[in-house]
Amino acid sequence: MHDRARTANLLGATTLALSDLALAGAARDAGVSASGAAALVSLSSAPGLGVTELGRRIGLSQSAAARMVDALVANGLVERSPTAGRQVSVALTPSGARTVRRLLSVRGGRLAAALAVLDDDEQDLLAGLLGKLLTGLHGEAGSADLMCRLCDRDACVRNAACPVGRAERERGS
Repeated sequence: MHDRARTANLLGATTLALSDLALAGAARDAGVSASGAAALVSLSSAPGLGVTELGRRIGLSQSAAARMVDALVANGLVERSPTAGRQVSVALTPSGARTVRRLLSVRGGRLAAALAVLDDDEQDLLAGLLGKLLTGLHGEAGSADLMCRLCDRDACVRNAACPVGRAERERGS
């Protein structure tokens, strides 16, 4: 008989361990906070976001996002540019773009190392199962931007459609 509680617990422990390895380690290596790392990665695929929208995409309030952007500006990773009215857009500096590449490389390397215990067939099976889980989770989270705030988008869509993007498109139709 299947023990759902045990499977759920194993999933929880795995996700926490992977998050610690991938997010905390990558952010620390890049010299930014976890929310700063998410903001940089988000800006790499959507330059020119306003502070409020950037905060929404990474799960921060407007005031917390403004403080985080202040820290990224102080570190020379992003710059603000005025737009219409009182709006301000945020974009990566060249140093910020290099930091994103380093973040995604470190994150990807740590995740690939964790997957090395699985053979190719097991990794293919896991990829299918993760896609199914992510599709289901999109219904809970409701935002591809928030779910994928630290995704290496190029890696995600290299050989297949992004399951979160697909769920978002299906939800919108």
